[in-house]
Amino acid sequence: MVAEALRERVCRANVALAASGLVLETFGNVSGADHDAGLMAIKPSGVPYDTLTPPDIVLVAIESGDLVDSALRPSSDTPTHLELYRAFRCGGIVHTHSKYATAFAQARAPIRCLGTTHADYFRGDVPVTRPMTEAEVAGEYERHTGLVIVETIRTLGLSPSDVPAALVANHGPFVWADDPAHAVETARVLEYLAEVNLAARLINPDEPAPDRFLIDRHYLRKHGARAYYGQKPRAS
Repeated sequence: MVAEALRERVCRANVALAASGLVLETFGNVSGADHDAGLMAIKPSGVPYDTLTPPDIVLVAIESGDLVDSALRPSSDTPTHLELYRAFRCGGIVHTHSKYATAFAQARAPIRCLGTTHADYFRGDVPVTRPMTEAEVAGEYERHTGLVIVETIRTLGLSPSDVPAALVANHGPFVWADDPAHAVETARVLEYLAEVNLAARLINPDEPAPDRFLIDRHYLRKHGARAYYGQKPRAS
């Protein structure tokens, strides 16, 4: 039952990602994890989004990386997702080649936090990784992609919950969240913020970052124990 439910959630999230306009052809993927069961579910490699069904979604053991009851090959980005699940214990991951976020990644430029719209989702700049070495690319390339994301978040002293995204230099964005559906939402927001960030830089290339207290106030309105945005859950 756990595997069926996980496959269903991940299939829905992949379909939602395709509907969002963030992916072209078979670019990108969504995965989801059940850490109690030790399982990750991810889009199969090269399969068109419009033909996906829950049984197509590939199950992978998080610790070993072995396939579990799956006939199809998993996404080639599977080792990247596994490293992020192991390090961050998130519940959903999205990778895209969306236009604006990918442009920042390929320019090796972070998406700067210039205002409250950004701060509602990310408590600071969305960082860009260092370029990968020839040895990293020649070896376990996809695994090292995950490791360089983890390295970036930790080296900058960031919380993966506060800044749930990174741009892989010369590649594209990876985002994570508590479940696959929220990861898709975060990917949509990231693309919008990248477009706004580009426009702001064109209007004023020297625009300074806002004061930290404003960033923190907007982020903490929606996140954490003292969040007050939205409605309280109804009592059952």
